Amino acid sequence: MSGPLSGVRVIDLSNVVSGPMAVQILADQGADVIKVEQPGSGDTARSMGAVRADMGALFAVLNRNKRSVVIDMQKNESQEIMRDLVESADVVVQNFRPGAMQRMGLDYPALKVINDKIIYASISGFGQDGPYSNRRVYDPIIQAVAGFVDCQTSKKEASPQLIKNIICDKATALSAAQAITAALYARERGHGGQFLEVAMIDVGLSFLWPDGMWNNTYLGDDIRPMPSLNDIYRVNKTADGYIVSLIVSDSEFQSMCRAIGNVELAMDPRFGTIPDRIKNIDELAKLLDAEIATWRTEELCAKLDAEDVPFAKINRLDEVHLDPQIVHRGTIVEMNHPSVGRMRLPRPIAQFSATPSAIRFLAPTLGQHTDEVLAELGRSKATIACLREAGAIA
Repeated sequence: MSGPLSGVRVIDLSNVVSGPMAVQILADQGADVIKVEQPGSGDTARSMGAVRADMGALFAVLNRNKRSVVIDMQKNESQEIMRDLVESADVVVQNFRPGAMQRMGLDYPALKVINDKIIYASISGFGQDGPYSNRRVYDPIIQAVAGFVDCQTSKKEASPQLIKNIICDKATALSAAQAITAALYARERGHGGQFLEVAMIDVGLSFLWPDGMWNNTYLGDDIRPMPSLNDIYRVNKTADGYIVSLIVSDSEFQSMCRAIGNVELAMDPRFGTIPDRIKNIDELAKLLDAEIATWRTEELCAKLDAEDVPFAKINRLDEVHLDPQIVHRGTIVEMNHPSVGRMRLPRPIAQFSATPSAIRFLAPTLGQHTDEVLAELGRSKATIACLREAGAIA
């Protein structure tokens, strides 16, 4: 057995990030994933990020452990292929806008007739209905509606700021992967196949709410507000670089004062307790900024470590993979892709002792496994040639 999901087959009809990343997690855990792409350019992510040998880095990282087949789902000749794929599958994942799958005859009611045990995961931006449901959606759109953008607005910022990362897409992928495995578990307990909906707006709100909305959770009076994390989280400039630290408890604050060589600051009544520090956070931040700026990064990091202060040196992107803790854990691996060449990427997230996850193979070229998968479905070489000539496959 290779991975806890060995023996599970997933048909990946999704594109870009939210669906492909969710399915990649299942693939890392042993699922047999068949990625169905359209002729021509295939998944949009194939051209996103640094490109080498016609493969974008985004696609290469999010589509390992998958087999690619190219099927023109608009062709009549393709319908039987899709039917056979669905019959052989446990899970179908798609992230098209509402209505697109129905127009192609690939919505849940249609596929349930073919395979009533199918887990059908539908990922969308704003859900299946409602005033925004038919809008074209990308990550920043969800950030704006769910409150992420306003959360980045601090006292120093004149305007709201986006998180410069595809955070809502990726949080949706993690949520979808967990929900799919939960649905598979429910099926094993006798509940059969089912339709599973994951909307980015729902994920974004759930992801942001606990900390981003802690001043918008309680209703009514007698509430003591707390500064937002935008006003608490800070980057500190040293004499030759940058660090991040976060001081919460009284003991951590005292440790910080010892580390920077200013024990008198710990005695200041303005900063004696957590409520005091919250109340006077702007004054404290200015004092700490001034102290930290006098230290060289490595020297200060040694002091902070010795005093057990929560801290980290800010790694530049080009040095992340060299961080001693990351190296120790082997989190980033280097592998040779048969088409793209040498590449660096994270290993599977979860580490299972009895059923280990693994990178069995790297991201496929477009249509690399079309003939292989069709042969598994019982198509002869002559039939495959005829389908290719008709434009049904590539």
